[in-house]
Amino acid sequence: MDINGFPAQSARTARFTLGLPTSFSLSPDGRRLLFLRSRGPEDRTGCLWILDDGGERLLVAPDELGADGPIPPAELIRRERTRQSGSGIVGYSADSALRTVVFALNGDLWALNLEDTKPKRVQTAGPVVDPRLDPTGRRVAYVTDRALRVVELADGNDQLLAVDESREVSWGLAEHVASESMGRSRGHWWSPGGTSLLAARVDQTPVHRWWIADPANPSRPPREIPYPAAGTPNALVSLHAFDLAGKSVEIAWDRTAYEYLVSANWDVHGPLLSVQSRDQRVLRVLAADPETGQTQLLHEQRDPAWVEIIAGTPARTASGKLVHTADEGETRRLTIDGKPVSPAGLQVRTVLEVSGEAVLFEANDEPTECHLWLYDETGLRQLSDGPGFHSGSRADGTLLLTSNTEAGRSFVVRREGRPDQTITSRAAESVLTPRITWLRAGEREIRTALLLPSWYQPGDRPLPVLMAPYAGPAMAIVLRVSGWWFASAQWYAEAGFAVVIADGRGTPGRGPVWEKTVHHDTLSAPIEDQVTALHAAAEHCPDLDLTRVGIMGWSYGGTLAAAAVLRRPDVFHAGISGAGPSDQRLYDTHWRERFLGHPDEHPEDYDRSSPITDAAKLSRPLLLVHGLADDNVVAAHTLRFSAALLAAGRPHQVLPLSGAGHRPTDEATVAGLMHHQLQFFKDALK
Repeated sequence: MDINGFPAQSARTARFTLGLPTSFSLSPDGRRLLFLRSRGPEDRTGCLWILDDGGERLLVAPDELGADGPIPPAELIRRERTRQSGSGIVGYSADSALRTVVFALNGDLWALNLEDTKPKRVQTAGPVVDPRLDPTGRRVAYVTDRALRVVELADGNDQLLAVDESREVSWGLAEHVASESMGRSRGHWWSPGGTSLLAARVDQTPVHRWWIADPANPSRPPREIPYPAAGTPNALVSLHAFDLAGKSVEIAWDRTAYEYLVSANWDVHGPLLSVQSRDQRVLRVLAADPETGQTQLLHEQRDPAWVEIIAGTPARTASGKLVHTADEGETRRLTIDGKPVSPAGLQVRTVLEVSGEAVLFEANDEPTECHLWLYDETGLRQLSDGPGFHSGSRADGTLLLTSNTEAGRSFVVRREGRPDQTITSRAAESVLTPRITWLRAGEREIRTALLLPSWYQPGDRPLPVLMAPYAGPAMAIVLRVSGWWFASAQWYAEAGFAVVIADGRGTPGRGPVWEKTVHHDTLSAPIEDQVTALHAAAEHCPDLDLTRVGIMGWSYGGTLAAAAVLRRPDVFHAGISGAGPSDQRLYDTHWRERFLGHPDEHPEDYDRSSPITDAAKLSRPLLLVHGLADDNVVAAHTLRFSAALLAAGRPHQVLPLSGAGHRPTDEATVAGLMHHQLQFFKDALK
């Protein structure tokens, strides 16, 4: 087994994601399916493909179009927020009939009629960001230089819909906290008839300015970014309805009391939006009149901690019934017009589609799995089976089922009365196969994965332990799937470690009570749960050497690793903190205030959840890693942490990553970092 080649393979394949099909769109009759995929396991260029009765066909290969211009800065920011690291076609927009597709490529707009053989370049007023084809397929809304415009595909007429003289104001794009923390990456939405638009106006004037420098290239000026850190002003966001005749109206709600625009959409009943208070304890669903701008309250949700935002909600059925969720005890349930339609114990994760009176959604009753569910006039039924993470879409008797299991990824189109069609994955297979033992730790049954070396024999020798959690509210990783993190964990295991990964309190998938345990304190319970998971793993495998335990993590996982070493040096003997938010006052308003409140009102909660507070307690080896170009968790977190450690006389190491953002993608950096981290733990744990 060539374990030495794994870091380079993981880096070359973008953690085994290159070649995976993504971004699926089914035609209304279920006969055609569009998707994106690169042409190989080490090819970063996304291409547009179609699956129909004739099988898979390549529709657009970007390198054949001769589009070699620069990517607009606003598009680079949008990709960073949505974690899109590939090149080529990274997204597309199709009409409701799936006959016409548009996409941006290096700032150029391209359109393709699926009956034609080649896409056509569409002349625009400037470099294109986030183009959206209207449902009828006649025109495209796009953003260029902060302005929202619409271009007709038939005659090329390009119309300016909205622009502002102030450089601080943009139209049609999501602000930082919306795309980074709320899950709303869009800023404009078509009406079903394609004659009107909803658009967000974002005024960054009150937002404080930060500057991201490139110390490796001192000749370059620093990059200015508006960053709403916890306790500071947010961007001013309003929503407007436009028709193509030049009329516009502002959608009215109390923007002082509800400053967050969480979601927006325009269905057959009209505009639908949800807004949230600054403290996130109240979320309101509003129906808007696009003629007058007046709104009607459809639903209000309150929570003493925070109202969780569920992707795909709110929505409405064809008859106008409101689709939402409700937190009842320990369960997040699907509701239709306020009535729960999913049972207690089934945790709703995401609403995928609302078609007619049917609702397709993801939910789980076991946190290591997630299944595809359908609620319609016949009741509730599960569409997927077997351990794993399942999702999909459906249209006119056709089901697209995407599955990630321990055996790998699969993509299947199922049509009534016809053989299944499989969409090919061209992703690489890891040179390492994870060997996972699934455990439930402690009385809370903390889901835990234990990975041991392939050569390990019970009683052979003591194994030092490496904890590798994320364990934060953004995601769970102890899932019955083929994840890159399991392959990475196996690489560390082959080097002589027992690797333990645990999802403790605060992680999604176990209901609102579990998630909100971390309200006002984002570290104490998660650290306790990591200790519980460690001891459970050692009980299962007595060869785990609890006198040599390291812990490593990235982002929230990095914060957790640093805090664990500081607070429990009796348990954790070395740590690596990657891109960790060490000073909670430096993270953004929506995400940080969700858990800790306003820093002026709850300063003790920010201190309690910041490792910097405990810097003088460090008695174990600690390595801090950070990308210097990170504009999400800025490098100041690690620099301030290091300064506090230095002032307290606590030796530590700092590894800066030149040019790297929040998630490093450079092949040499990714591979080199893994080798560096392994050597650090070998030295620290002897």
